[in-house]
Amino acid sequence: MADEQNNRGAFLIQEHFCTVMGAPITARICAALAVSLDRDTKTGARVLDWPGEPTTDALPLRLVGGLHALDLAGVAPALSRVFAGEIVDPDIVQRILRESFAAHDAALYPWLDGPPQTNEAGRSAALMTGLIEVARRHGPKLELLEIGSSAGLNLLIDRFRFDLGGTMVGPADSSVTIRPEWRGAPPPQVPVEIVSVRGAEIQPVDVTDAKAADRLRAYIWADNPERTKRLAHAIAMIEARPVDMVQGDAADWVGARLAEPQAAGVTRVLMHSVVWQYLGAERQSRIEAAMKAAGAAATVERPLAWVRMEPNRNTAQQQVWVQSWPGFEYAVQLANVQAHGAWVEPL
Repeated sequence: MADEQNNRGAFLIQEHFCTVMGAPITARICAALAVSLDRDTKTGARVLDWPGEPTTDALPLRLVGGLHALDLAGVAPALSRVFAGEIVDPDIVQRILRESFAAHDAALYPWLDGPPQTNEAGRSAALMTGLIEVARRHGPKLELLEIGSSAGLNLLIDRFRFDLGGTMVGPADSSVTIRPEWRGAPPPQVPVEIVSVRGAEIQPVDVTDAKAADRLRAYIWADNPERTKRLAHAIAMIEARPVDMVQGDAADWVGARLAEPQAAGVTRVLMHSVVWQYLGAERQSRIEAAMKAAGAAATVERPLAWVRMEPNRNTAQQQVWVQSWPGFEYAVQLANVQAHGAWVEPL
């Protein structure tokens, strides 16, 4: 049942997340939306009467993405000054948002139709942190399976270069080097050989389509221009050589992939980042059951691993967890990470 107070509160929760993640512009906009939203427009009324759980549905990020798209299109000069961080007075920001809703209601309304596609190449640094641990446990050769691949940016993980606190992984001649702020001891320098990378997404994004690429850019927070630059490089890499991504249900796809023959000496790895909450309890249970069964059948010659970067709602941070079979069936947290991979804090 719709709950206006809860729906407004979701924007304050998102404000907190943005503040913790060093995104003051986006935090300011979320705080203003919590107050300024009204039913004078179709978009405002739909947000306030949202029937689902607004935080789980990423309702604030859907709306902020639509507003950022107006900014990037250059059709709302005053709003662009808000996104540039030039206007910070809360009353003025609220007034500009109301004016933007009134002037661009029809353009904003469709942004509420689906969850945000916040695919972020920087998150692959967190995943690589987990993969290094898997390689340390079971050997260098890894077969990667990603669910919730979105636009496929993290399927480029074998083509990125990583500098993880001085530990270097990946091709030295890569056009993209991902270098998060490393807050602790670096991971061990162990060989990592990714033999294949495949992914599945319920609603794949084709970044070679200009409109789809523009949509991805709109979901990047205005506070993070470096992410926009990295996205451009990643798109160029996909245009040069497409990634292996299919449309499909995550649970169905995981079950089918786990049933395939596995080469000896290669660890099969399920990985994902900021997707688990969107799967729902039924899909989560099916994936957990499939991994448990496959783990029970895993051998030293054909190991299985699970690497995931998912949010801790209490700390407003992401966590990297790893478990693998045989021998390491209990999940271990390796690190806390910033939501877009800006920093990694190993535990």
